[in-house]
Amino acid sequence: MYNKKNKDFRVRALSLFLCAAMTISLLFSMFAFSASAAGNKYEGLKLIPGGIPFGVKFNTAGVMVVGFCDVDASQGSSNPAYASGIRIKDIITKVNGKELTDANELTNIIENCDGKNVTLTYKRNGTEKTVTIKPAYSVSESRYKTGVWVRDSGAGIGTVTFINPKNNAFAGLGHGICDGETGELIPMQRGVVTDVTVNGIKKGVAGTPGEIKGYFGVAKKGTLLENTNCGVYGMFSEKPSGVGEAIFVGTRNEVKNGEAYIICTLDSGAACKYKIEISGINYDSKTSKCFTVSIKDPALIEKTGGIVQGMSGSPIIQNGKLIGAVTHVLINDPATGYGIFIENMLDNMPDLLK
Repeated sequence: MYNKKNKDFRVRALSLFLCAAMTISLLFSMFAFSASAAGNKYEGLKLIPGGIPFGVKFNTAGVMVVGFCDVDASQGSSNPAYASGIRIKDIITKVNGKELTDANELTNIIENCDGKNVTLTYKRNGTEKTVTIKPAYSVSESRYKTGVWVRDSGAGIGTVTFINPKNNAFAGLGHGICDGETGELIPMQRGVVTDVTVNGIKKGVAGTPGEIKGYFGVAKKGTLLENTNCGVYGMFSEKPSGVGEAIFVGTRNEVKNGEAYIICTLDSGAACKYKIEISGINYDSKTSKCFTVSIKDPALIEKTGGIVQGMSGSPIIQNGKLIGAVTHVLINDPATGYGIFIENMLDNMPDLLK
């Protein structure tokens, strides 16, 4: 995390939250499949259920605007960035026509502009725009500033949903990595995947989501390649330990109200099965909230209170098939949350991984 006090551009740490709150608070990948005559393109597909934690560290593609702070110039307070039209959630991609690598680079260019205009290129809702800004000189800090805070990196913990046994590609989370302040999907560059050692659990209670606590391993275990609304995608350098055998995928039409189980890793350090109940199925959903998940396992409720941050991506097994993953929790009812159809995760596989 880069968090330099009184700097014009500030980067704050990002956590991979399980939840998007309701007063609600990775990859798949590269395998071949064939469509059957019945139209089920995933018929016969086998994947290894995950249930193991993973850590990610990544940089954004450009820098995301997350806030503003006025500059105390000699002629009075001003905010050159905001006045130019830049807004929260904008992604700054270039400075003076040059591709931007990180927030430090942007800060250095602004501070050493000698009062000259600076041209920023940014994206908003997929549209690229360019503005010219004249930085203001801060009297108290003796440097030039534009009055904007940005983020350029993130790190956090999630759960692997499945692994392709043919090439060790994987998927996790079941939802996208979003900025904690703006709620927007992070425009991610490739990141690093590490293993995680779980060393504690903060139990969830009504109004306050719980959390799986852990620390990153030092060795790189793979690469994070894509961040989408239905999961994150990457490649392990080798098959992780602690996972089982490949099982068949179950399509949305095979998901039924009733019993199922999830796989996740808690403080025991081993992936374990826990009973749940599925209800409220929306067979037409293309989002990360396709059905309701209710935790029914006394052991899991005793340990976590239900669904907690870090469990996002925990695979859901019903009738012997991998049918989805846990994605969200209800803040006021930690024993209840949502799941995503495994089909939605497969359907959102980026083209670059096909």
